[in-house]
Amino acid sequence: MTKINYFFRHEVAEKVREEGREEGREEARVEERAEVILRTLDWRGIELSEADRERVRSCGDLGRLALWLDRCYEVTDAAGLFDGDGEGA
Repeated sequence: MTKINYFFRHEVAEKVREEGREEGREEARVEERAEVILRTLDWRGIELSEADRERVRSCGDLGRLALWLDRCYEVTDAAGLFDGDGEGA
């Protein structure tokens, strides 16, 4: 009997699936970090415009989100969150 190798069991298919899973985990980390920033600012009573909220939610850079997360505990207004981070408004 001939052994049948199905593509979904092939190492290339396994690699593609794992890359997809990792990409999904990365997206989840980005979304979660953005939501924590927004919830923390809301809890602290820092008002954000809808444009600022969208700016946080649309950021895909975990490093920048980490910076904003650190800042969200100390800022007194929305401008302080984004000041000097090198990103255009």
